[in-house]
Amino acid sequence: MSFAGTYTALVTPFRDGAFDQAAFAALIEGQIRGGVEGIVPVGTTGESPTLDHDEHNAVIKAAVEIAKGRCKVIAGTGSNSTKEAIELTVEAERLGADAALLVAPYYNKPSQQGLYLHYKAIAEAVNIPLVLYSIPGRCGIEIAVETVVRLAKDFPNIVAIKEAGGSVERVSQLRQALPDSFEILSGDDSLTLPFLSAGAVGVISVASNIIPKEVGDLVRHWLAGRPGDAAAIHRQYYPIFKDLFIEPNPVPTKYALAELGQMTPEVRLPLCEMTEASKVRVKSTLTAVGIL
Repeated sequence: MSFAGTYTALVTPFRDGAFDQAAFAALIEGQIRGGVEGIVPVGTTGESPTLDHDEHNAVIKAAVEIAKGRCKVIAGTGSNSTKEAIELTVEAERLGADAALLVAPYYNKPSQQGLYLHYKAIAEAVNIPLVLYSIPGRCGIEIAVETVVRLAKDFPNIVAIKEAGGSVERVSQLRQALPDSFEILSGDDSLTLPFLSAGAVGVISVASNIIPKEVGDLVRHWLAGRPGDAAAIHRQYYPIFKDLFIEPNPVPTKYALAELGQMTPEVRLPLCEMTEASKVRVKSTLTAVGIL
């Protein structure tokens, strides 16, 4: 199973504090119409840290049932507790997810050997493909290139990495060290184009919540050998790629989706409503790039 293409890191819509499944279904239908290769429920953008286990599993179940096999579902199941990550990944497999996305353990800052053993335990507990997720800015640690190489070699169901360290050089290092079959996905919309040029094959995107076709076209153009067309899309939408992160993710994205009439802008504490200045900026950018 290849993970080349665009995968949307879905927001989790809320209404009056509860999961808004109707808005979630409409969001997924829009993603499928936009031609994304897959969706990623309950990752960082899905506010997974503030969902309890029942809600977490309910969102994955809903994603699988709504998608109905029309696109891949990569469930976010990472945790800083190996036991919890195993439980979540086993349940995601049972619910029918096509793969799981596993963020590096945060806060407890394990050694590279600890990281290896963490992913080893998860890989041995399930059969679905696993996507590593390295985001040192949030986790305080990086999955070292050498550790990725060990995991890829030892566990055939560890097949890809979402790279969100902000370094094109690291993508080059990963591509040099890993077999071609091991896929690299960008974790930053603003870096998707340079990451593709260094050997990535796709993106797990926040911006595609809003513009699924456009982000998907950027990746498709690059993979089809049309770098100029990919670059044109990057240039047009680069301002919104950046402005969706002027406040903590997914606050600006939910605000943008609310402006488009797709859901409420609700987030859960400790995330909170955007400042008025940020709202003005995001709305202005949405208008300037042709989304509003």
